[in-house]
Amino acid sequence: MPDERAVREAFAARIGHEPRVIAQAPGRINLIGEHTDYNDGFVLPMSIDRATHLALAPRQDDQVRVISLDFNGDTTFTLGDWRGDHHPHWTRYPRGVMWLLGEKGHTLGGVDMVLGSELPIGAGVSSSASVEMAVLEGLLALHRVDQYSQAEKALMGVEVEHRFVGMPCGVMDQMASAAGDAGHALLIDCRSLETELVSIPPSAVVIVMDTAKKRGLVDSEYGLRRQQCEEGARLLGVKALRDVAEADLGRLLPTLPPIIQKRVRHVVTEDARTLAAVQALRTGDLATTGRLFNESHASLRDDYEVSCRELDTIVALAQARPGCYGARMSGGGFGGCAVALVDRAVGDSFIAAVAPAYQEATGLTPDLYPVIPAPGSSARWL
Repeated sequence: MPDERAVREAFAARIGHEPRVIAQAPGRINLIGEHTDYNDGFVLPMSIDRATHLALAPRQDDQVRVISLDFNGDTTFTLGDWRGDHHPHWTRYPRGVMWLLGEKGHTLGGVDMVLGSELPIGAGVSSSASVEMAVLEGLLALHRVDQYSQAEKALMGVEVEHRFVGMPCGVMDQMASAAGDAGHALLIDCRSLETELVSIPPSAVVIVMDTAKKRGLVDSEYGLRRQQCEEGARLLGVKALRDVAEADLGRLLPTLPPIIQKRVRHVVTEDARTLAAVQALRTGDLATTGRLFNESHASLRDDYEVSCRELDTIVALAQARPGCYGARMSGGGFGGCAVALVDRAVGDSFIAAVAPAYQEATGLTPDLYPVIPAPGSSARWL
């Protein structure tokens, strides 16, 4: 997986000179608060120490050359030629960012860029948002634009998803990549966009568990879940499901169609679990945090119905291990990653036990690795 050095070296070898700007944007793992962001709710992601890296330099013409080390791709197009099926699919995020900057009145010049990522694609650690943030950071730095806050950059990434890519995502992935902080998770209020840093107790380690099951159905089911949540909010007469109190569910749910009941129950209880997990982490109560992780997975499996056999298998194996406080699927669902909160003293033995047990149960080779909270996206001139 390409790191910054690999990207810089590839730029020099392929373009023929050194880059002028280097940018990076981390991926993220969501600790808790799944499918709540587009319901104006609360999420607790953590930017991780694996990132997308970008090297770039200006050109003297109106051409844009984009090289992807991950897709082994190399394409050139003209400034302004943002849309169309003739472009390789992996260029949609760089093209979308350049399109949006033009929409906001920024005049862009030709550019060479080389992209590489340490993040597995389609695994639920937000590789796409990290590409958006890296490209945005790099282009803003290259054109010496410094007017945007990290939160504003995140919203620009969301706008790319909505208006260019056609994905009705929430704000969590981009905000975690843009505004993450070393040593902390990031509580995001997805309505106000206010953020709070939440320390991870040093006695615990966060372990990402990539199931090696590529996510399927995510785009279509994501849109359907969002529609179902919007319908629930409409029927309940609220702006968003965030406005429904958990204490009122017993009275309100029977008034809804059965499938909408399940979606509403997940979102409302997940918001409550997220806020409870923040309080537990702040007091060092890892047992309670882990229990909330477990409850979150059950809700995503049973009420939101976005899990799959592979996710359920690796989560169950993790939950059964000594020293594991809790585990849950993380991300959009239907494959990708799960996350476990584990006693640091048994982190290595946890990985050594869960990985082969999962492989035996599924025939898939998982990738389990510890992560630490990392700084958010940035760029610098060389």
